[in-house]
Amino acid sequence: MTGRDPSSPAVRLGLRENAGQFSLLMLVNAFVGGMVGLERTVVPLVGLQEFGLVLRTAIFSFIVSFGVVEAFANLAPGALADTFGRKRELVAGWILGVPVPFMIMWAPSWGWIVAANVLLGVNQGLAWSMTVLKKIDLVGPRGRGLAVGLNEFAGYLAVGLTALATGYLASAYGLRPEPFYLGVGYVVLGLLVSAFLVQDTGEHVRLEMVSHAPEPSALSFREVFAITSLKDRNLFACSQAGLVNNLNDGMSWGVFPIFFSAFGLGLERIGVLKAIYPAIWGLLQVATGTLSDRLGRKWLIVGGMCVQAGGVFVTVAGRSFTWWLLGSILLGLGTAMVYPALIAVVSDNFPPSWRARSLSICRFWRDLGYAVGGLSAGIIADTLGLSIVIGSAGVLTFLSGAIAAVSMREKRQL
Repeated sequence: MTGRDPSSPAVRLGLRENAGQFSLLMLVNAFVGGMVGLERTVVPLVGLQEFGLVLRTAIFSFIVSFGVVEAFANLAPGALADTFGRKRELVAGWILGVPVPFMIMWAPSWGWIVAANVLLGVNQGLAWSMTVLKKIDLVGPRGRGLAVGLNEFAGYLAVGLTALATGYLASAYGLRPEPFYLGVGYVVLGLLVSAFLVQDTGEHVRLEMVSHAPEPSALSFREVFAITSLKDRNLFACSQAGLVNNLNDGMSWGVFPIFFSAFGLGLERIGVLKAIYPAIWGLLQVATGTLSDRLGRKWLIVGGMCVQAGGVFVTVAGRSFTWWLLGSILLGLGTAMVYPALIAVVSDNFPPSWRARSLSICRFWRDLGYAVGGLSAGIIADTLGLSIVIGSAGVLTFLSGAIAAVSMREKRQL
C-alpha cells in the first residue's frame, strides 16, 4: 500500500486506463476457474466408479470440504488484504493450489480427493477473491458491474471449457490421470503470471478514498460482518441469494453427472451439459454486469433466481439430452443475471476502506452454499433419491428470489 503519491497522474481509475493489468487479472481468473472446472465432470464419477462409493453423502464429501474451506478462506482476504496487499494473497492462493491436480491424479483413496479439495478451497477463496477485488479497485466507482462481469466471465467460461475438455479426455483415455494434466498447466501459469506480471492495487484504493465522500467512523470486522449478514437489508438479501445460488451450483456439481449417467448418458455428452451451464454463465456476465450498472441490481438478482429455479425444474422433469440441455442453458442464464449484481451491491453499499471486508463476508455466505448444497444433497439423495434433491433445490431457489424481491431496495453507486 506504499509507493507513489496516489494523486499522481500515473495512478488512474478506470477500465481503459488500467486495461493491461485488468487483462492480466482476467487471464489469472481463467486459470482459477479452470481449477474448479477440472472436477465438474469427472470427480463424482471417480468416486462412484473407481472407489466404489455407494452413499451419495460420501461421494459429495469433496464438495462439502471444498465449500467449508473456501467460505472461511474468503474471510481472510477481507481481513488481511489492506494490511498485506492484494498481490501477496493472490500469490499465496496459487502456492497452496499447486498440489491439487497431482493429489487428484494419484489419489490412492477417496480421502486424498477430499484433502485436495481442502487446498482447492483455499486456492479459490484467496485467488478468486483477489482477482475480483483488484478489478474493482482498478475501475473505481463507475463500471463496477462491468468489472465484476468481466471477472466472472473469464472464470466461469474457463470452468465450462475445462469441464468439456475433461469429459472428452475421460471418454478417450479414462477418468484418471489424463483429464487432470490441464490442472498442472493452470497452477504453473497462474502462479507465474501472478508473481511476476500482476501488480498490487493499493494505490488505486487510496486514490478512490481521496475523491470519496467523508466516511463514517471505522467499523470492526465483527460490525461489518453483522451489517453484511443481517442488519443491512440489501446485503442480507445478497448474502442469502448468494448462498442459495451456490447451493444450486454445488448440487449440480455432485448430483448432475450421476443423475445423467443413471439414464445412460455417456461421458462426452455429460461433459457437454456440465460445460454449457458455466459457459453461458461466464459469457453473459459481461452483458448482465453492464446492465446492472445501467438498470440497477435488484431485479436482475430476483429475476435470475427465478430463471435458475426454472432451469432446475426443467432438468429434473426432463428425460432426454435436449431437455437437460435446455435446463443447463436456463441455469447459466439465471446465474449470469445474479452473479455480477451480487458483488456489485457490496461495492455500492460500502465505502472503499471497508469494501474488502464486506466483499469477503458476502463471498463467505455465498461459497458456504457449496457445503450446504453438497451435504444436503448427499443426505436427501441417500434417503429420498436424486430427483427429490434436484426438485428441492428448485423450490429453495424460487423462495430465495422472493426474499430478495421483498428485502432489497435499489441503491445507486456511491
